[in-house]
Amino acid sequence: MPINTPGWRSKQSLFEISKWCKETGTSQIKHTNISGLCLLYSYSQPRLVGGDNPCSGRVEIRHGETWATLCDAYFDIKAASVICNELECGRALSTPGGAHFGEGHGLIWTEQLQCVGNESHLAYCPRRSHVNQTCSHANDASAVCSRHSGFQLVNGSTACSGRVEIQVRGDWGTVCDSHWDLSDANILCHQLNCGFAVSTPGGGHFGKGTGSVWTDTFHCKGTEPHLGHCPVTALGASSCPHDNDASVICSGHSESLRLLNGESRCDGRVEISLHGVWSRVLDDQWDMNDASVVCRQLQCGVTEKAYNPPKSGRGTGPVGLRSVQCAGNETRLTLCNISAFETAQAGITEDAGVVCSGDLLYHYITYYPLGFILVGSRRIRLVDGPGRCAGRVEIYYNGTWGTVCDDSWDLPDSNVVCNQLGCGHAINATLSAHYGQGSGQIWLDDVNCSGNESDLWECPSGGWGQHNCRHKEDAGVLCSGLMDLRLVSGSACAGRLEVFYNGTWGSVCNSPMDAVTRALICKHLDCGDSGILLKEFTYGIGSGPTWVDGIRCNKQHGSLWECPSDPWNQQSCSNNRGEETHISCEAVPVTCDVSAFSGQEKLRVVGGEDRCSGRVEVWYRGSWGTVCDDSWDMADANVVCKQLGCGSAVSATGEAAFGEGTGPIWVEKVNCRGTESSLWDCPAMPWGESNCDHKEDTAVNCSAPPRRPLTDSGRVTVPVVICIILGVLLCLLLIILGAQVQRARAQHRGRS
Repeated sequence: MPINTPGWRSKQSLFEISKWCKETGTSQIKHTNISGLCLLYSYSQPRLVGGDNPCSGRVEIRHGETWATLCDAYFDIKAASVICNELECGRALSTPGGAHFGEGHGLIWTEQLQCVGNESHLAYCPRRSHVNQTCSHANDASAVCSRHSGFQLVNGSTACSGRVEIQVRGDWGTVCDSHWDLSDANILCHQLNCGFAVSTPGGGHFGKGTGSVWTDTFHCKGTEPHLGHCPVTALGASSCPHDNDASVICSGHSESLRLLNGESRCDGRVEISLHGVWSRVLDDQWDMNDASVVCRQLQCGVTEKAYNPPKSGRGTGPVGLRSVQCAGNETRLTLCNISAFETAQAGITEDAGVVCSGDLLYHYITYYPLGFILVGSRRIRLVDGPGRCAGRVEIYYNGTWGTVCDDSWDLPDSNVVCNQLGCGHAINATLSAHYGQGSGQIWLDDVNCSGNESDLWECPSGGWGQHNCRHKEDAGVLCSGLMDLRLVSGSACAGRLEVFYNGTWGSVCNSPMDAVTRALICKHLDCGDSGILLKEFTYGIGSGPTWVDGIRCNKQHGSLWECPSDPWNQQSCSNNRGEETHISCEAVPVTCDVSAFSGQEKLRVVGGEDRCSGRVEVWYRGSWGTVCDDSWDMADANVVCKQLGCGSAVSATGEAAFGEGTGPIWVEKVNCRGTESSLWDCPAMPWGESNCDHKEDTAVNCSAPPRRPLTDSGRVTVPVVICIILGVLLCLLLIILGAQVQRARAQHRGRS
């Protein structure tokens, strides 16, 4: 396309082109091609809405002055790749359909995108008009981008070892080793088709890199499909020299086996790769001998459990192996007595699952004493606290999450937990189920750490499952890495900004505090998507530390914690209190809803005869979603009915008894005692990580039907009540006036 109009060639990005077209005006552009392209841009600009960050969400395309959603039937990974590239969000990871990030509103795009995948902008993609449009907003398309353009291992002896480098906005940089661990490295090895992580040597082990050193801290669980799916924090991180470039040594081969839907790479449902296709392993008589071969082949230690996953954990793909019979000493599963059914119908028999003790890994003597350690299937987490670095201590062992008893629980024990989670040091060791009572197993009691152990289970204790405790004695911890945000001395959406760090609230300095940063702060506080800085001392003077300055967010950051800044410092503001941030957010108008509760806890039931029966839906991350029926029982249903003001539960049903929902399935394995005041108070799997289908949506029937408004048929209506009240007031007024008249007459007689 020959374009020679002055001012055009310097425009590189879509934003610049769109702005130039708007400022110039189509009528002023004489070149027909340019005028047409400007018009095309005004109808092709994409955005992602409803995700955790600007690089994931529901796909929306600009349609003149409005935005339209896209039908998931006409959207593929090639189109997603173009959108991710255009938004500077790296590569496309997935294209979930079914309104995964919530249903949109208004128009639905009626053209089918036919992108090749290498177009620089969506406007360049061919499209087919007049497709058979049968979509509703329940079929809105979504995209998840990596947020990083590329990953590579540099200067290693093989393609699967080397210095970790990440490409951001076209520039390659290294990663700081201060918080780079095996969980993060495992994800990178897997996505590079390099097996699993053997070790993570730091200190520039593979030489010093050049360019930027990214101080982002990845918080991978170890089960994510891509490093771009792991949560990230960068706020307050210290600068890092190339002497501390992170590295990884991967096992160097793509495993022919993998375990899915577990808590680590060493437990879950078994799948095997045959002829390049991942397939299920089905066996009704799966036993410890069979499972031990899987653990051995994956270098995951010894077998702890062989099982058949429940209905919600079953696979849906092709079947690779069936009826496996191992002696237990085979080195690979394919050496066992097996039946191959690569094209067999899925669901004929039970899937096979396994829990291994953990990775049996050799670590460099530079970092550990010569020898082996077990990591992997044993995991630790903090539950029901205000963030990932505070809460009730839970350990994953033998395929089950359980708690820790508070007998002898103290700061050295808590320090080990905080260090193990990358959450700094312990501020407080909490007792007596401070963060709520857990359920199920109590795995450890009488823990007695020195504080130097790398894992809690390395500390002396009474042994796995040996205790004399109840869940009212569950131990908890508050770590220094817990961060939170609040406004003080003003209203809910205006005030002096404070951040919680290292166990203390302190101020945030206002340099440079641009519009993008202010928008993320307001979004974090649920106060709209923009804010303005107010003059100094508008909301008083802070008294604690001035924790952080120089916060620099961009549109690719999904939360304030991901933004780079100056390092944490108790005296960060150069002008001390004069640079404290005072901000006023433009709050989003509240829409009244009969299902709305205080805060963010919104709950409703739909599809029933009234508001006290139907499919259970919860509001989370800005959209309505359902609850999976795994472990759903009367205790859980009782909490829902009580929270809705609908009495007690009559029944707790599953399997989409009131129809299948749409959008996300927000939570599964809810385990209420029945006494909680809110469903959010009940133990459950982490929200937003369900593996269920909508055919497993939960429902309730409650005892109390909704109270109907009073009507004219034999009942007193609201207007009548108002009339009665006004009548009573009028009578009182007449009585008072009559008394005053009588008093005046009596006084008049007395004078006469």
